[in-house]
Amino acid sequence: MAHVMLVEDDIRLAELTAQFLQSNGFEVSQVHDGAKAVEAILVQQPDVVVLDIMLPNQDGFSVCRQIRPQYQGPVLFLTAKDSDFDQVRGLEIGADDYVIKPVEPHVLLARLNALLRRNSTTVRFGEQLTLGQLSIDKANRKVLLQQQEVELTSYEFDLLWALASHAGETQSREYIYKHVVGREYDGLDRSVDVRISRLRKKLNDNLEQPERLITVWGKGYLCSKSAWG
Repeated sequence: MAHVMLVEDDIRLAELTAQFLQSNGFEVSQVHDGAKAVEAILVQQPDVVVLDIMLPNQDGFSVCRQIRPQYQGPVLFLTAKDSDFDQVRGLEIGADDYVIKPVEPHVLLARLNALLRRNSTTVRFGEQLTLGQLSIDKANRKVLLQQQEVELTSYEFDLLWALASHAGETQSREYIYKHVVGREYDGLDRSVDVRISRLRKKLNDNLEQPERLITVWGKGYLCSKSAWG
């Protein structure tokens, strides 16, 4: 039974959401205050955190930023603000996904299940690849660049693997959203663009003129075969 930590200050909404998730096989803990959320998450280490942005005493962005060094599970933001600023900011500080409120319960359930599948410790051995000084071990979900480990979120790892395992081939946004994000591309979602930007920074790519993770305008993204030293 997966443990969901629900951080939401609207108590009635939190109760209804918790009841729905419990009826679908989840264990649910609730926190209604941002200042208390950090300790609760770090102590209980839930399988996934559902985190509202607008919270009393400390907002969801601050909570996410504080827990990330010690919490490796997926974080899904709930936000009533339908703005690229909120979505991009959340992804940049370590969120794995977001849902805009009011959210359809079955949509939330689908997103949580997708995050948990992606974060599963079940692995297939023997899946490794090397591109120059870049080494990716899918079994242990580790990335080395010039023999130094690169810390990636679960989404970032899956995105890198999807591109690197087809190095030299352009992967469309439609393919990436379907096979990495776990939903169809709607033409507006910028989450993959944000994660590509974060990957470039972590992999020491040229941010002005990327050479390792290349944007193929109008088509998608390409991982270079030869730019890894």
